[in-house]
Formats: sequence, structure tokens, C-alpha cells
Amino acid sequence: MSDGAVLHVKGRVLVGPEDVRDELWVVGGRICHDRPVGARDVTTVEGWVLPGLVDAHCHVGLDAHGPVDADTAEKQARTDREAGALLLRDAGSPSGTRWIDDRADLPKIIRAGRHIARTRRYIRNYAWEIEPEDLVAYVAQEAKRGDGWVKLVGDWIDRDLGDLSACWPREAVEAGIAEAHRLGARVTAHCFATDSLRDLVESGIDCVEHATGLTDDLIPLFAERGVAIVPTLVNIATFPQLATGGESKFPRWSAHMRRLHERRYDTVRSAYDAGIPVYVGTDAGGSLAHGLVGAEVAELVTAGIPPVAALSATTWGARAWLGRPGLEEGAPADLVVYEGDPRADVRVLAAPRRVVLNGKVVE
Repeated sequence: MSDGAVLHVKGRVLVGPEDVRDELWVVGGRICHDRPVGARDVTTVEGWVLPGLVDAHCHVGLDAHGPVDADTAEKQARTDREAGALLLRDAGSPSGTRWIDDRADLPKIIRAGRHIARTRRYIRNYAWEIEPEDLVAYVAQEAKRGDGWVKLVGDWIDRDLGDLSACWPREAVEAGIAEAHRLGARVTAHCFATDSLRDLVESGIDCVEHATGLTDDLIPLFAERGVAIVPTLVNIATFPQLATGGESKFPRWSAHMRRLHERRYDTVRSAYDAGIPVYVGTDAGGSLAHGLVGAEVAELVTAGIPPVAALSATTWGARAWLGRPGLEEGAPADLVVYEGDPRADVRVLAAPRRVVLNGKVVE
């Protein structure tokens, strides 16, 4: 397509879960719901159309060992794009990826800066590792470095206990979250276990990643406060393997990880049923490959979330939560085209027919 070309997208355009239209147009990289006057040099694509998918928990510029070079980061972003994930919330990365913002052919990224963890209480080379008295200063630093989000490590294995435990005292969490909010940033936290959750939620946290430790007594608190969760079920699927690897040294931790895995679907369904906002995230970029957004949507459906709600968790609802447009008039034309109706079978997300980013067909 030339710069002056017009893209005609027709078939079934899912502007919202119940707002289904026959067509839209792309002019100058932006969405138009009325046929442009005098449209020429028109390219047409057909199928079932969704807004570009959202992976609300991934890591561009990070692998299992720490930061990666720009070529590797670009391959990660391209892999997400090929899967239809055109809006990424990067939930912590030590790499500088601002250069991606200048690439119209790569997904848009909302960054949470670099993870903030307790000293020797997270994966090596990932996070700023600090003590509680420095938390406010590092939250301020990452709030300015990110795109409206800050990422804390809320719990991790305590080697002295041999099990998961909370990383921060309540007063440090309260002060850190208050500082982020003062600077206009939202806060999320990595949490596998239970004992970190109440302090984080009552201190005003906005989101919890993984949330495998969510219990029946905490669910009403999350729902009342409107705290979202991003379950990353494709990552939780690795817990048995992790437990086996750590069993000889940390048997309590291994047993705990297995229990969290066994009840993962019940945890997510109970959260959804209680009205807790649930969004799609894969945790790609650590030990997991990128491009798993479709698999994560399917996992939410397996957990018992209705298909349209699971779709919303990676499209209309997720974009609204992150403050980014979908297929509204004048929005950047970031969309994905499929062979069949994703509301009828979310498995079609695994095979996009076309991917359109900033108004251009890129896949």
C-alpha cells in the first residue's frame, strides 16, 4: 500500500462484543467508519475483525538470563505482532526499548520500568534489588521511566523459610504506592503467594500479576477495591516443572507451587465470578516464548470464563483499562483479521489471517 492508499476492511467487524459492523475503512493510518469520498487505490481484506490484541503482561528486552540485545528484543516484538498482539504492557524490563516507539511496524508498548525487588529475592539480573527504606525513591525513578505503571515484586522464595513469603513491610508498600499515585502512575506487583496480598490491596495497589494465592476471604477485598488481576495461566502451567526442579532443596516451596497450580482454574473463575477485572497476559520474555496471547485466552476459557469475556480481556476491555482505543472512529488502525468468529471459538486467535498495524498490512 502507498502512503495515499485506502484499506477497506469488510466482513464482520467487532467494534464491541455486541457492536458488529459490515466494514470499516483505513485512511492515513486511522479508522473511518464511513466510506471516504473519492477513495482510490483501495486494498480490501475480509474476515472477522478484532482490535489488535493486548498482552497485558510480557517482557520485551528480557530473557531467562536478563537483558537482551536490540535484535533479540525486535524478534520478540515481531513474534507478538505475528500473533496479533499489537499492544503490550511490558511488566518490567531492564532493557531500554524506547527505540521501538519510533517503529511503526512494531507493537505499541506501555512500560512499567524495571522490576523493583527485595535484595536477593528475585531472578538474578532482572530487577533493582533494594531494601524497604529505598522503595519510595526507586518507585519514583521507575514511575518517571515507565509509561504510567510501576512493577513491584510482592513475594518470592525466602531461602531461610524455604517457601514463598512477602517481600515488603506494610509501611513501605503504603509509602511506595502513594508515591507512584502522586506521580500519576499505577502500581502492579508479582504475587504467587497469599501473605503479600492484603497489605498490597489495602495500600491501594491497582493490579496483581499471577494472583495464584488469591483466596476466598481475599476475593471480596479485591472486588471492593476494583483491583485487577492478570493470571498468566500459560506461565502457571510451568509450576509443576519448577516444583520438581526445586524439590530437593526447598520441599515446602515445591509443595506450595504444586497446590497453587492445582487450583489455578478455580482461583481465576472465582475471581471472575466475584466481579474482579481479569485481563490477558502471558509473562512472555522471561523463560516463556513470545506470541502466546491466543493460548492465554484459551486458558481463560478453560478456567470457566465465558468466551466473549475472555476476548474482552485481550481486546475491548483490556484496551479501555490501559487507556488505549480500539476500533473507534479516528483511532490508529491496529486490528487483526480471522477466518472465523472468535466469539464462537477463541482458538481462531492462534491463526490470524491478516494483521494491520498503523493502517498497514504487516502480516
